[in-house]
Amino acid sequence: MKTKLELTMFGKLMPVMALLIVAGPAFAKKQEAPEVPAKRPVSEYVKADVEYKIDVYDPWEGFNRRMYRFNYGFDKYFFLPVVKTYEFILPKPVEKGVSNFFGNLGEVNTCANCLLQAKGGKAGKTAGRFVINSTVGILGLFDVATKMGIHGQDEDFGQTLGVWGVGNGPYLVLPVLGPSCVRDTGGIVVDGVGHSLLVNGLIGTLGMTDNEERNLSLGLSALRAVDKRHQIGFRYYETGSPFEYEMVRMLITEKRIIQVEN
Repeated sequence: MKTKLELTMFGKLMPVMALLIVAGPAFAKKQEAPEVPAKRPVSEYVKADVEYKIDVYDPWEGFNRRMYRFNYGFDKYFFLPVVKTYEFILPKPVEKGVSNFFGNLGEVNTCANCLLQAKGGKAGKTAGRFVINSTVGILGLFDVATKMGIHGQDEDFGQTLGVWGVGNGPYLVLPVLGPSCVRDTGGIVVDGVGHSLLVNGLIGTLGMTDNEERNLSLGLSALRAVDKRHQIGFRYYETGSPFEYEMVRMLITEKRIIQVEN
């Protein structure tokens, strides 16, 4: 028989034993699954001496990423609301007419770049489009040439430089204008000056005062910017990819390579 002392000690130890039984697993050391070693080394897939499409020369990446975020904010809180208002106010046929009008003016720059690239066939088609759309298409408001089977060409001064051997240079994200490169930035400037000279020359034939000409030029520039953004479906940070910056950088670079080669 158990003595009275033994029973008393047993009774006192029972709560402690019960606690250990219930809480014991919680105090046990967690067993971590062993790390599974890689079956093949990274070097088997990524070679140090090979340049991949994702490898774009981007020495100003810090600046470019900040500018990419700035463009996102500008786009979201200013530019896109303006574009949506524009789309809400104007009927679709009018929006199309505005796009056709500016597209027709752009044929002059396109034709000039086709000639600079020694692409006579493309230059001829572009000149034909401009004449047809400027006359039958009523100042370019209607794209009659495309319906006749004369399709538009895509040539700019950045491509002209590329055709004559000028490399892309560093990748560069421009304020508002977006992803580009040093070579194409120069091309944008030249094409922009050419377009301004054309528009101001046409405005000068209207017999307006200097102030009226200035206001009309500024109004057309603003309308052209809104129309251009209206035609671009891309929206910052809506690709669903955590590597959107790298993806856009690669796609823009590859697109320009293809355009220069064609």
